[in-house]
Amino acid sequence: MSTDFQHDIDAVKGIEAVPTILEVVCRTTGMGFAAVARVTEDRWIACQVLDTIEFGLKPGGELQVQTTICHEIRQTGNAVVIDHVAEDPAFRNHHTPQQYGFQSYISMPITLPGGRFFGTLCAIDPRPARLHTPEVIGMFKLFAELIGYHLEAAEKLSSSEAHLLTERQTSELREQFIAVLGHDLRNPLASIQAGTNLLLKRPLDDKAVTIVRLMQGSVSRMGELIENVLDFARGRLGNGLALRDESAEIEPLLSQVIAELRASWPERTIETEFALDRPVVCDRVRLAQLFSNLLGNALTHGAPDQTVRVGAGTRNGAFELWVANAGEPIDPETLGRLFQPFYRGHVKASQQGLGLGLYIASQIAAAHGGRLDVTSSPAETRFTFTMPLV
Repeated sequence: MSTDFQHDIDAVKGIEAVPTILEVVCRTTGMGFAAVARVTEDRWIACQVLDTIEFGLKPGGELQVQTTICHEIRQTGNAVVIDHVAEDPAFRNHHTPQQYGFQSYISMPITLPGGRFFGTLCAIDPRPARLHTPEVIGMFKLFAELIGYHLEAAEKLSSSEAHLLTERQTSELREQFIAVLGHDLRNPLASIQAGTNLLLKRPLDDKAVTIVRLMQGSVSRMGELIENVLDFARGRLGNGLALRDESAEIEPLLSQVIAELRASWPERTIETEFALDRPVVCDRVRLAQLFSNLLGNALTHGAPDQTVRVGAGTRNGAFELWVANAGEPIDPETLGRLFQPFYRGHVKASQQGLGLGLYIASQIAAAHGGRLDVTSSPAETRFTFTMPLV
């Protein structure tokens, strides 16, 4: 197989959502085979496959493109939907169903945002299926758009990296790319959210409901990542983070953040030490974001069997907020780079993220006229935010 097609297979494989998409497609429609295919004028290659009917294709497998309906879709750019081949005037005598033995078929073109045709998201089954509905067609369209956006983003990043020669060029292009990426992902993300909400209104078995719920959780996490990269772009490309200052009672705000994270980390203990005798002028949303980033970081990287302690107080004309956790101390080299964007230090593979949380927290601190400091010893690692009281 040529290098170009292997690159396409790897690009689709790199989209973590694709296996879930194929499973949702099959469970929602009742069909037994679904695939993401790369389709060119003379090649049809399976990039990712879910096959429960022993159709026989695996990733990298190939069909003669002239024998497929995807060949016609590439030429017209239109989806093809067949509930029952034997009753469909346009396809009952078509050579493709006869050759491959299917009765139901749906294929949606995958087009990159720039307008270039990549391939199709398709499904087949030897039994008829009810596919010609707004819900099913809309679901396929949303999933095809998502795959197209992921492929375009990966292609842009790969192309950019190939042409960068210096660290400065890398940094500038990455920042510009992230600014565009953060905005462009919002629309398809909203479409996916709407699509999952629509799916939950349809009759689904328990496993399918669980899968859709997991997808909604992934959408929420993707939304958080998008907000992080947008904050990064605002801080580096714009005029910094904008604040909406107001006089706020801080303890209820911090308690709400703690309650949210306790729900995600039910096995962890979080102790509080609050000594707040007056309201604080700040941006409530941004302060909650700073605290959430610090507390989430402590829960992620601190010793799992030890208590995480947080505290806040107003004294000597300043507001102070701190988060402390036990665990391995941070080495001096890592300590000096913690607040740099995209720096994650030595983390486990399961600890996913872009390395923006602490950077954004430091930018929120600076926007408030304060500072964020960190100390680390064998006894504890402590992050402290301090700002003058107005």
